[in-house]
Amino acid sequence: MTLSQPARQIEVLLVEDDPGDVLMTREAFEDYKVTNKLHVVQDGADAMAFLRREGEYADVPRPDLVLLDLNLPRMDGREVLQAIKSDPTLASIPVVVLTTSEADEDVLRSYSLHANAYVTKPVDFERFIEVVRQIDDFFVTVVRLPSR
Repeated sequence: MTLSQPARQIEVLLVEDDPGDVLMTREAFEDYKVTNKLHVVQDGADAMAFLRREGEYADVPRPDLVLLDLNLPRMDGREVLQAIKSDPTLASIPVVVLTTSEADEDVLRSYSLHANAYVTKPVDFERFIEVVRQIDDFFVTVVRLPSR
């Protein structure tokens, strides 16, 4: 088995309402020279519209990976996760919960809703960038993602 598959550009949907965290994630992608395409929506309702390609999101690509905050306006991340994983057309998209919550109940609930990973956001910028790089490395070079 080889871990050096040819890397393909992946479409990443970041669901995050904190402008600072959006900026740090964008910078992590740019600093690391990540060629993946980062799409950003700021709440759970827009995340579901994006994933279902509804309204203004009719022409967006299907994401290969979702980075999901839990504490979101309009529809929280737990509801988004449940909606993704219970929809047969979306369920195969890996979802990484990327949140500030360290609460055991959030970790347990996220995994019971079939999150693929749960990552607590570091507050330190350098560590945050490293975490985003590691997520990217894992899903681009190690994991085989479903075809679009």
